[in-house]
This record gives sequence, C-alpha cells and structure tokens, in this order.
Amino acid sequence: MAVDRLQGLLSRFSVSARLFHSGPLCGINDFADNGMGQLHLVRRGPLEVRHAGEVVQVTEPSLLFYPRPLAHRFISDDTVGADMACANLAFGGAVSAGVSMGATHPIARSLPPFVGLPLTALPGAAPVLELLFDEAFAQRCGRQIVVDRLFDDSGLITEGPLAGLGHPQLAKALVAMHDEPANPWTLETLAAHAGMSRSRFAEVFSQVVGETPAAYLAQYRITLAQQALLRGEGLERIAHQVGYGSSAALSRAFSAVCGVSPRGWRRSLPD
Repeated sequence: MAVDRLQGLLSRFSVSARLFHSGPLCGINDFADNGMGQLHLVRRGPLEVRHAGEVVQVTEPSLLFYPRPLAHRFISDDTVGADMACANLAFGGAVSAGVSMGATHPIARSLPPFVGLPLTALPGAAPVLELLFDEAFAQRCGRQIVVDRLFDDSGLITEGPLAGLGHPQLAKALVAMHDEPANPWTLETLAAHAGMSRSRFAEVFSQVVGETPAAYLAQYRITLAQQALLRGEGLERIAHQVGYGSSAALSRAFSAVCGVSPRGWRRSLPD
C-alpha cells in the first residue's frame, strides 16, 4: 500500500496514547473495557493472552494491539512475570479525557478486534515502538513504519476502508473523499475518480469497504465533525468544513448516524 493512500487519514485522525504501565507484570492481570483501545509492547515473555474466548501464547517480543475496547487477561509467571509496556489509545479523541472514537475512526474500525505481531514482523520498528510509548504517538516517532506494517497486511485487512485503500481503483475515490470531505461528491464523480462505471463502482465499493459510498462518506464526515466538536468549534463552521450547507443539515446528518444531536453527543462526553 502506498504511503500517500494513508496520509490523508493519518493527517486528519490523530491517535493519542498514554502509558499506564512499564515493567514486569506478574501472575494474572485483567484489563477491563475502559472505552479505550490498548497497545502492549511485550519486551520479554512468555505471556498467555485471553480475550473473547481466544487464547494466544506469546513467546517472543511482540506487539499486541486492541484498536477498540475489549476486555482481556494476561497470565505470566507469578515471580518473574513478563516485561512489557502498556498504553491506552484514543482514536480521534483525547486519551487524557477518556474520549475515543474507535468505533467510528476509519482506521480503527477496519482492523480486527485484536492484532498480535512478533517484532520480527516489524523490521526496524523496535526503536520506534519504544519511542511510541515514551512520546505518546508523537509525529516524530516515525509511526508510519508501524502503521504501514499493521495496515498493509492482506491477511489482516479483508474489509473496510483500509482494504479499499489497497484496491488500485477504489483507492483513488477514497483518497479524494479523504482529501476533500466538503466536496459535493456523487456516485458519478466518485466512480469517475476510480475509472469505473457507476454501477460497477457501487458494487465493488460495497463488497470491499463493507458499506455504500454514500454511507462511508456520511460516516467520514460525521467523524470529522465529532473531532471539530471536541475542539470547541461552532456548528455552522463545522457544517461547511465537512460538506453540509448549514448547521441544521449537519444536525440531521449527525443524528442519523449517531442517534443523537451534535450538542447531545458533546454533552454526553466526560468533561
């Protein structure tokens, strides 16, 4: 997958992290669903990982990635334990405030509930991962190395926006939407970007991405609107930024996607 296909998403959708543990974990340790994604760097095992009825044995330095909230349990030696660093992740929100949009974040919702990768599968990424935890996903950490490897694995990504970005034709339409969300996109103009007929584009997009172009665009715009709301921007300004002609139109679209008005959604978040 070419880097520039992801650049639009990465530039608009931040990933913030907060380290909450560094060092040995001994015995049984439970991680409840706290509304955040989580990332664990296992520097030394062994470690038994349990979640949603699945058991994974970790015997070498590995990256354990939960893009969306999922309760999990780690079991290690009672005395020696497993040496690891653990961080909470907020996609598009603020980890310090306990706000994450993992359920709607285009990258997070493309991934399986759990990704486990030995560090040997991430050539050259070990120093980046160390920095990642120390610097909480700072831009200068070179996060692209990890992102490329996680998201460019056809065995992991079979459906969703990232699968679409891996498609040589759909990628052109998706990048156009990501770069210009306020553009009045139609099925015809998107199909033209992809170099496909209208009907063929609609069919392939739904098969690969898992939803219609219109549904994806609406979700993408609303996720951008959520980010702007977190920044304290006004509805009228947000509406024009994400492709709606008025705050009323944005509110209708927001309610259709989220089941609540923009102001209601913002009030429901932690202060």
